[in-house]
Amino acid sequence: MIEDLIQEVKTSMDKSVEAFQKDIKRIRTGRASLALLDGIMVDYYGSSTPINQLATLSIPEARQIVIQPWDSQAVPDIEKAILKSELGLTPSNDGKLIRIVLPPLTAERRKELVKVVRKMSEEFKVQVRNHRRDANEMLKEMKKEKEISEDDMHKGQERVQKTTDDYIAKLDKVLAEKEAEIMEI
Repeated sequence: MIEDLIQEVKTSMDKSVEAFQKDIKRIRTGRASLALLDGIMVDYYGSSTPINQLATLSIPEARQIVIQPWDSQAVPDIEKAILKSELGLTPSNDGKLIRIVLPPLTAERRKELVKVVRKMSEEFKVQVRNHRRDANEMLKEMKKEKEISEDDMHKGQERVQKTTDDYIAKLDKVLAEKEAEIMEI
């Protein structure tokens, strides 16, 4: 029973780490990345459509993203969606293509981005700790129902704590990698 609980906790914590990794991919670094455009929805003929379903996205240079819509009528809509996205990107178009040139990040902007990433990391650490709390409550409930002994409950809590520490360390590692990537000139 405790094994099942530990596996359940690990699965939940894995999802938190994966969600954190996905979220920080959208944080801009000095290099162009198509992940920056993930989540941008374009109002295309009245329906909200992801940008990658309307166009071919490519990175011809380290600091440039090119968006080639399959329907040239969508160019103004895509451009408007990018401007509204609050990513600080300025698209330019020639009627067929949209180019986004990523300006080099200033030292001040880099520090702001690091703060944003740290705040996101803390939110995901709270999620992991909430999974720990839920697991510990389940262990206490099992003991109360006399499904496990008090010793088993304490051993289970120790394992849950060790698992939590491991996942917090994983989050810290992902955070450190992203910080290094942001601060890289």
